[in-house]
Amino acid sequence: MTEIAPEHRPTFSKASLGDRLSPHAPVLLLLALAALGWLAIDQNSSWLTLTVSGLAMGMMIFTMAAGMTLVFGLMDVINFGHGAFVSVGAFVGVTALMLMPGMTAEASIWLNGFAILLAVACAMLATGVMGYAFERVIVRPVYGAHLKQILVTMGGLIVVEQLIYVIWGPVEIFIERPAAFQGAVTFAGAALEKYRLVAVALGLIVFLALRLTLKRTRIGLIVRAGVENGEMVQALGYRIERVFIGVFVAGSALAGLGGVMWGLYEQVITAHMGQETMILVFIVIIIGGLGSVEGCFIAALMVGLLQNYVAFLAPKVALISNIGLMAAILMWRPQGMTPVVKAK
Repeated sequence: MTEIAPEHRPTFSKASLGDRLSPHAPVLLLLALAALGWLAIDQNSSWLTLTVSGLAMGMMIFTMAAGMTLVFGLMDVINFGHGAFVSVGAFVGVTALMLMPGMTAEASIWLNGFAILLAVACAMLATGVMGYAFERVIVRPVYGAHLKQILVTMGGLIVVEQLIYVIWGPVEIFIERPAAFQGAVTFAGAALEKYRLVAVALGLIVFLALRLTLKRTRIGLIVRAGVENGEMVQALGYRIERVFIGVFVAGSALAGLGGVMWGLYEQVITAHMGQETMILVFIVIIIGGLGSVEGCFIAALMVGLLQNYVAFLAPKVALISNIGLMAAILMWRPQGMTPVVKAK
């Protein structure tokens, strides 16, 4: 007698529509936010201008926040001094640009682009070295003690701000963007600032490079494994301390890059600019999910878009709009949109 094999259906086919869409919910939420902005803003040209501005702002916030979310996910370190790297990066980068007036005054996209790349390289080198010293002297003695981490990293931030006052002075420094990146281009009736388009492109490059590094390289695999289960990585013979240092230095360098971008965006730099941007950085990290680069990226874009849309529609509400977004996301997903699952 022939037995009939039981019918098997893939588990995915039994999943509800909500379960199938759940992994893509953060991206869908970002698209929904852009669509709501389009419906709320009467003119398409205004919506396009605000969208590009929001994307540029989001890309810069992501650049500053990406390193910090990895540091927290891998090292379990709450670094309230992260803003110091943003400020130092901005001052070093802008100083480098000021030393190249011949390359920035001429409206040549190649010369101006090369000058910005040199300034970015100087800023990332300076903040990378600073990050190495910061980790060895300030962070390493307080591993595992969160309250002490908050206190000593805040103290480090204050010290760095005072050093900026000593080296560059207490006054604000106003800067001009390189000539080729001043002004705007017109597209579909909307005026799009050239620098904001550059910021969007540069932020996208940083995200893709970071994602490829984490997904396709051996060091990226070790970092991701360390975020999820550091003890396992150490048991396999890898020196997790070196991974800690590498991630901290890379995160500090990315913060320096973000500082240069933000300084050119605002066209003014101050010693406490890093401390001011930390509010947005913490919101992005919490919304995205601690340790998640993809979540950090999507959250940064959401924060940038929402801030620009609300500032246009209801300026008085703009200051609390991101706090409201964070509260709503945490009520929906208390661990953030795409949290990294750590081994118990």
